[in-house]
Amino acid sequence: MEKFIVSLLPFLIYLFLKSKKSIHMLQQNWYNDGNRYIKWIFHNKKNIFFNLDLLFLIVLIGYRISDAMLMVLFIILYTILSFLQIQKQEQNKLPLKYTNRVKRIFLTTYLIYMSLFVFICFGYQRENLPIYYLLLGMFLYFNPFVITVANILNHPMEKAINLKFKKKAIQKVKNMNLKVIGITGSYGKTSSKNILSDILNMKYNALPTPKNYNTTLGLILTINNHLDKFNDILIAEMGAFKQGEIQELCDLVHPSYGIITKIGTAHLESFGSQKNIQTGKFELIESLPENGIGVLNADDPLQVSYSLKNKCKIIWIGIEKEADVQAQNICLGVDGTKFDVIFKGDNKKYSFTTQLLGQANIYNILAGIALGYQFGMTIPQLQAGVKKVKPVEHRLEMKKMGNINIIDDAYNSNPVGAKMALDTLALMKGKKIVVTPGMIEMGAEQNRLNTIFGEQIAQVADAVILVGENQTVPIYKALIKKKYKKENIYIINDVKEAFPLIQTLKEKDTYVLLENDLPDIFNER
Repeated sequence: MEKFIVSLLPFLIYLFLKSKKSIHMLQQNWYNDGNRYIKWIFHNKKNIFFNLDLLFLIVLIGYRISDAMLMVLFIILYTILSFLQIQKQEQNKLPLKYTNRVKRIFLTTYLIYMSLFVFICFGYQRENLPIYYLLLGMFLYFNPFVITVANILNHPMEKAINLKFKKKAIQKVKNMNLKVIGITGSYGKTSSKNILSDILNMKYNALPTPKNYNTTLGLILTINNHLDKFNDILIAEMGAFKQGEIQELCDLVHPSYGIITKIGTAHLESFGSQKNIQTGKFELIESLPENGIGVLNADDPLQVSYSLKNKCKIIWIGIEKEADVQAQNICLGVDGTKFDVIFKGDNKKYSFTTQLLGQANIYNILAGIALGYQFGMTIPQLQAGVKKVKPVEHRLEMKKMGNINIIDDAYNSNPVGAKMALDTLALMKGKKIVVTPGMIEMGAEQNRLNTIFGEQIAQVADAVILVGENQTVPIYKALIKKKYKKENIYIINDVKEAFPLIQTLKEKDTYVLLENDLPDIFNER
């Protein structure tokens, strides 16, 4: 039995690596919220179930060879699998975050496997060695489902922990004299939040939720860990995958001010319909008190057409249509954007400059100007705040990579943002290369939207690098339909392969648009 236990060492190493990979995917799929993780498993069943892990069935020959040979075979198998798994994990773009929740899932997972080890050891009989190895191999082969079980077992504890921290956050907000601003929309939430923060912080001490903390848990962590007595404004980014989630966030912090950036098709699959998306986003505005203020986009038909069910004040921003706060004379260049702002009832035009690129950012700036103006900020303060605004990481962010100019729009992609990014690329003087895996989570509309995206790329790019052979089929077909040269289309299965390829394609002046960088759950490698 001692030799049997020793033979399990490579197995235990592979168990850790395989569990780490599964938990990583569970984390990227929001801990199976809305069955996202289960859907991911079955969407990737070919990679998950038809791989080298199936070699555990080799132990079935155990009855034909000696115990010593079987042990050696078992050790060699899981040593090789461990080595290969380490190589794979080095390619991850977004590493696993070792939160307390992740640590608890690891612990529960190991307790499940430990139960199997204890069962085998207490009833150990040498002649059953092939059966023991078969059981262990099978449990490891179905590791993604074992992780699901661990997550389910932990759910009551996670719920209790979250409730405790939620009550603490609610009490903390209640005890402070805060202006609370909620920001939601199908896209542009993080950009709008950071722009608003930069503008308001010219006069106030505003705290925005960090990074993309836009869930209930993210907002709770922001309040409990970052909000302090010196803050007079809390800016809460509010994300949602289905109806009711924005309302849940509003019930947590009770905003008096709200901004809707743009309503589109993002997360159409989980919302079910565009009507549901529209209603879900307006949960923010309809949660505002009567003396609250909502900032809406007059150029967005889905905002203009909505019948609002409360009486809060609405400030309309716009570019194309007349609005309460309107941008005119927009001049977009490589170094940024210049534009004039007109306030309704004021005949003057006020000039603003920003480092940011793209029309969507003008809308975000207008929303910041509108609220800042309502909060008593002067025009010079607003102008200084807009000038100070820094590009948000991975959202139309200009970078240099040696002698190559990178337009980094890799955070995520949607029809409006993708078109805006291509319009920005079109302004550049030099060779233009697009690197993209296309748009995801668009439900039944995904193929159609990626087809349109492909047609738009054909009008701008000198070369196209498609990331993911399967998911970029609509883009490829659209390019071919538009008579785009096949020799200028390159297909890879990992975005990391793009950069060596770009080096072979570059010219003296080269501009590369990185449009969407999918998380590892979508990697086709």
